[in-house]
Amino acid sequence: MRKNSRWQTWVALGVGLGLGYAVASFNFESVRKSWAASQSTASLTDQPAGAKEVSAPAERTKQRSVASVEKPNIVFLMADNLGYGEIGCYGGGILRGAPTPGIDRLASEGLRLLNFNVESQCTPSRSALLTGRFSIRSGTMRVNRGGGPYGLTQWEITVAELLSPLGYATGHFGKRHLGNVEGRFPTNQGFDEWYGIPNSTSESPWTSAVGFDPQVAGVPHILEGRRGEATRPREVYDLKARRLIDTEITRRTIDFMKRNAAAGKPFYAYVPFTLVHYPTLPHPDFAGKTGYGDFADALAEMDHHVGQVLDAIRELGIEKNTVVVFTSDNGPEEMLPWRGWAGPWSGSYFTAMEGSLRVPFIVRWPGKVAAGRVSNEIVHEVDTFTTLARLAGALVPKDRIIDGVDQLDFFLGEQEKSNREGFPCYVGDVLHAVKWRNWKLPFVWQEYMFDPPQRLSTPRVHNLIEDPKERNSVAPMNTWVYNPAMKIADDFQASLKKEPPIPPGTPDPYQPSPKER
Repeated sequence: MRKNSRWQTWVALGVGLGLGYAVASFNFESVRKSWAASQSTASLTDQPAGAKEVSAPAERTKQRSVASVEKPNIVFLMADNLGYGEIGCYGGGILRGAPTPGIDRLASEGLRLLNFNVESQCTPSRSALLTGRFSIRSGTMRVNRGGGPYGLTQWEITVAELLSPLGYATGHFGKRHLGNVEGRFPTNQGFDEWYGIPNSTSESPWTSAVGFDPQVAGVPHILEGRRGEATRPREVYDLKARRLIDTEITRRTIDFMKRNAAAGKPFYAYVPFTLVHYPTLPHPDFAGKTGYGDFADALAEMDHHVGQVLDAIRELGIEKNTVVVFTSDNGPEEMLPWRGWAGPWSGSYFTAMEGSLRVPFIVRWPGKVAAGRVSNEIVHEVDTFTTLARLAGALVPKDRIIDGVDQLDFFLGEQEKSNREGFPCYVGDVLHAVKWRNWKLPFVWQEYMFDPPQRLSTPRVHNLIEDPKERNSVAPMNTWVYNPAMKIADDFQASLKKEPPIPPGTPDPYQPSPKER
């Protein structure tokens, strides 16, 4: 009975959104300068929930080992709603109507993860990736459905803001979905330049919709901006532009790499493609190419663009000093007729099922990351923030809780095990499950996006090795798993009390009150 009451309390607590704070006026520039000055002494002070214990001496040794490494270029390619089973090296490819030779080649030249986990929706996933913090902390735990402001406050520190003070050129090419007003654009948060859409590709049919009223919703546009300048609209983002945008994203990414390679400047290119989010419509050059419809044609197009970026890196002669990552923000597309595939896993995005959480992840760094390596160790997308920071020679901020753990030694093959054993799985502001090693404890049961979530009277327990589809609870014979899993939930809830989350829609300027630090 005691355990039941504990987990019910966690679910009920959710995010603790009622805990608000006074929003104080402050000088953003002074905050930025203060934070930048702290880079020389910043260090992790708390162990993230679900992380393995790392001794302080070992952490200091790791930090010293980065100092003498030449700053590598970083190209971070991210598909939109690409399921685990779509591409060839994860069991898809020709099975889904389109071979994916570009991405498969990347996998053969680097590390492929089978247990890389993301958050359940677009906005939360992008927030976690860029800040190293579970989105519930940032007030970005769900997709905005209209209304007031949304996205990352300027108090949050992004990967681009870590790398820019170190001399990196920073470019954002593709989908944002972390704010659609000045102050929330990429160039307001560390990027030198950006091109893409502020919200979702689901807006591209608006101007074709019967009854659409631009006075109440606004005509969606593709935007462009540079640091220090206001972001400006370019063409309307309609169904025609939807077919063309990823070609332009790729062109601009390659141009960005060429300019900075010629200048001898390290660069960070963050490339969140719009494919294969619905409406999943291919470029005219790819329409009908596979003979298996729009989705397969779009999959072939996306793979082609990845291949173009890889070819450009090779032609520029910077392969050995360029880290390339390919992943997806969420599980497979759920909307018909473009529904995707999660491979061996069940469930869709907007849930805590494995089909929502597990996505492809490939990292290549020639001569550093072993070619053709495959691992089923748990990694979460928040870990990329901390790992890229160390890889580039930056240190993570020490004035806030960072959930990401450093996975560089694991990626480099210096250790076989990940530095993470588990994590809490939130859907919106509700704790739906906890993952620990090969175990999963759902507190709320929801298999697909449009299924009604059901709170369970007792948590289920799934052994994901024996039961990848999460069909049968084995809780009666494995109640011992409650102990490590509940510790993850306990630790995370304690961290939310220590540092209350930012309420969704919080305007800038934002600063936590001193008592919350």
